[in-house]
Amino acid sequence: MQATADQIKIIHSITPNRDIKEEWVQWATEDVTKISCKDLTFDQANKILVQNKCKAHKPLFYAKFDKKNTRHKYLLSVCITYGWFVGSGKYGRIADLDKLNEWMLSSKCPVRKPLMKMTGDELSKVIAALENMSLKKNSKPPKV
Repeated sequence: MQATADQIKIIHSITPNRDIKEEWVQWATEDVTKISCKDLTFDQANKILVQNKCKAHKPLFYAKFDKKNTRHKYLLSVCITYGWFVGSGKYGRIADLDKLNEWMLSSKCPVRKPLMKMTGDELSKVIAALENMSLKKNSKPPKV
């Protein structure tokens, strides 16, 4: 996950000058070719913040769901159909909420909002997008 706008804003505000900011980015990314805060991941930006005695940010988690909501359960089943699942000793396969969350935070998701705060129409858009992704993936002929 990319660094958030808030993390980038704080890094810019605590940086004495451009050269030091570029050094911090290179240090966090362990790559001398990267010099922009936009090159940072969420964890790398937190690494810079903590090193400079600032509070680390908590990751956004949009995939929290209501287990009693049938539409939320259906969304999770579509995730499993798409291939976003992890093994569970008790339940077999369960939806991979980390992958769902990453997708929901990306520009590919039609509604960038926590699942618990979505209206019925917004939830329908998200379900339709995942269904279309699943259809496209599962309708391709197998590679030989």
